[in-house]
Amino acid sequence: MKINFKIKKLETFTNTYVSVVKLTMFDDSIGWGQMSTYCADITCEIFHRQIAPHVIGVSFSSFDDLEELILRKEHKFPGSYILRALAGLDTALWDWLGKIKELPVVTLLGGNIGKIRAYGSSMKRDITPQEEAQRLCHLRDTFGFNAFKFRIGSECGEGKDEWEGRTEEIINVVPKALGNGVEKLVDANSCYLHEDAIEISKKLIDNDICHFEEPCPYWLPEETKKVTDAISIDVTGGEQDCDLRVWQDLIDRKITDVFQPDIMYMGGLTRSLKVAKMAADANMPCTPHAANLSLVTICTMHFLKAIPNAGKYLELSIEGEDYYPWQIDLFDGNPFMVLDGECSVPDSPGWGVQFSKKWLEKSHYRVCEI
Repeated sequence: MKINFKIKKLETFTNTYVSVVKLTMFDDSIGWGQMSTYCADITCEIFHRQIAPHVIGVSFSSFDDLEELILRKEHKFPGSYILRALAGLDTALWDWLGKIKELPVVTLLGGNIGKIRAYGSSMKRDITPQEEAQRLCHLRDTFGFNAFKFRIGSECGEGKDEWEGRTEEIINVVPKALGNGVEKLVDANSCYLHEDAIEISKKLIDNDICHFEEPCPYWLPEETKKVTDAISIDVTGGEQDCDLRVWQDLIDRKITDVFQPDIMYMGGLTRSLKVAKMAADANMPCTPHAANLSLVTICTMHFLKAIPNAGKYLELSIEGEDYYPWQIDLFDGNPFMVLDGECSVPDSPGWGVQFSKKWLEKSHYRVCEI
């Protein structure tokens, strides 16, 4: 997309967990974005040292040109942190473009506003199978969710369970409690090698589980490929990957059945759309990773309603103040309301949300300007 712009000022509002970006153009038009969550204070430092100095006062004609300049200038620093920082600028640019065009981002992309099916995504492993079943059934009955994801194994656990017997028990308890008409998904977070993953998949299939996420260490794609080729249910993954060359390889080799880029880990919407295009060219779906109720989930709503190869649903974290206290009061209102198992894509210009003044005032402020 060609559009001429020149950034005058970049402001950040940061705590340990999240960093919000406000950009101001030379005509005083503005946009708001967010860097990737977790260790956001470190990411913010990178933003001010390795992102902002390259773009303030420079004329650009596309978001791709801006991205290319930054990554070329910082070619000695490829990888996760610089892309987490770039996400703050890229998402602010898309919000700015939507605001000056008076359109939601999804409309800029050729998609449509409207409702989107969500699956309730549990992040907890320190919860008994009975407790997990109880809270998922409550959410099903209260908000109409008809799909849920829960955790098995232990994170990067080298085949070990969170505690002995938990995985086998939760695979039996939760699906039975949820009953028919509810899709069941599990996430192993890189726990198993392929032999164990294939063995566990037999129990998943027996219990009507349809989605096996990140069964093997993500850095061992050959292990994951063996699982994908051996089992009948969807194997999914990709959330940790942010290099476009790696993505092309994963897609070319069909390492998984469904691909899950994280818009913030990827460096923003612009790069995530490139992954979606790669997958679409291979006739493969994208169901992005969106594991908290920050801007990543809002961006993912717009993304899914615009791409031709969107997966079946939006990941929507069910965790609240006890697990993610930093989410509280991040936005004005509640842009994540669920009715009959669906969320509504915000229909105001840009991302369609407002960061809370109360939250911004409590954060650490920093500015880079001409």
